[in-house]
Amino acid sequence: MGAELVTLAGGLNDALRPGCDAEAVAAALGAAAEKLAAGSRTLVLFHSTDPTRRMAGSARLLPAILHLKAFVTKLGERPGIAVVELFDAPCFDDPRLWADDRLHLSPEGHRRVAEAVLEAIGHPATFDWRAPLPATAPQGRLAKLGSDLRWLGKHVGPWIMRRITGRSSGDGRAPKRPELTTYQ
Repeated sequence: MGAELVTLAGGLNDALRPGCDAEAVAAALGAAAEKLAAGSRTLVLFHSTDPTRRMAGSARLLPAILHLKAFVTKLGERPGIAVVELFDAPCFDDPRLWADDRLHLSPEGHRRVAEAVLEAIGHPATFDWRAPLPATAPQGRLAKLGSDLRWLGKHVGPWIMRRITGRSSGDGRAPKRPELTTYQ
């Protein structure tokens, strides 16, 4: 469509899966980036946040994430491709920047990423998106345990069941925008 700007955040869901083939994910990401870069003026790619600082047990994901990070860095050396560096931003360690599922961003997390995108494509930042949120009282042990148990029941358990049954959370859902249209 000859877009001025296209953003592509890809590969992280694949890295969550046990036995992730990081090479295959990088190849698919590279193919998508090729097509998008050819049809746009600027392609924006992302280095994911570092999950190991905020999610227990996520260290197993790090090799695939680092592989994808290096791959995206290499893609970012090409003209017309900008890379948003989120991996080293400690502000994303704050759970308030994440939705209830702990995988997707909250509204404030999205606001900060949007500012990071603007900065990556050469616009001056209107606020310091890397700055930590104001401090709050730490969550007590019992409250944290309750929150973790609710998360396990609402998000992790169903995710495991979908993997076992071969279903996706998107199965049976109609597309939000089934027709390709321009945005003005």
